[in-house]
Amino acid sequence: MPDLRLSDDERQDALDVLSEHVRTGRLDIDEYGSRSAKVTSAKLVSELVPLFDDLPSPRPSALLATARPQPAVPSAGNGKVGSFVMRYSVPLSIALAVIVLIVTRGRLLIVFALPLLLILLSGWRRR
Repeated sequence: MPDLRLSDDERQDALDVLSEHVRTGRLDIDEYGSRSAKVTSAKLVSELVPLFDDLPSPRPSALLATARPQPAVPSAGNGKVGSFVMRYSVPLSIALAVIVLIVTRGRLLIVFALPLLLILLSGWRRR
């Protein structure tokens, strides 16, 4: 993203955020004075970045608007086959367990453990 110029409202917002960090005890008065002077003289958004790098939220709106999106974490369900498996694995395994139960006339009751295991694993992977 291009380095945009700051408006007066964006500078005021950055000063308000610094004040909030003073109220919560993250900055002392000397740090606040130094950083607020730099915010007041800042002309570009990039000049605000080092002033807030070591501070948690809240952030000035100028920094939030230009934040770079985080790269997506690839999941196991990517692709057509993977999404099909993730979507239909539990219903298909239940249907397969019922068919095996009918064919074996109830002797393989243990096959119901397969759908239960898949339900537990799919719930764990979504967290």
